[in-house]
Amino acid sequence: MQTVAKTPAPPYYAVIFSSIRTDGDNGYGDAAKRMVELASSQPGFLGFESVRQEIGISVSYWASLEAIQSWKENAEHREVQKKAKVWYSSFRVRVCRVEKEYGF
Repeated sequence: MQTVAKTPAPPYYAVIFSSIRTDGDNGYGDAAKRMVELASSQPGFLGFESVRQEIGISVSYWASLEAIQSWKENAEHREVQKKAKVWYSSFRVRVCRVEKEYGF
């Protein structure tokens, strides 16, 4: 079941990963699942949301810029990052500070 991430009151940070996939799975599905599991165990991780159509958009939420940097430098995460050109024809990472949120 998909849910919207439950985040704390702002401010906090969002890392937005927008991508266009290459053809074929090439181990992507298993690696993506593992990265969410691994990120979830990192200090400062707050939540995750992802959708994929023609463009995939994944958003991870973090308590601080230091937590984001620590995740980026995680050894297992760095190994998976090396496969970017196998899995994506293009991607962009954006780091944002969330100042306000609302919804139901």
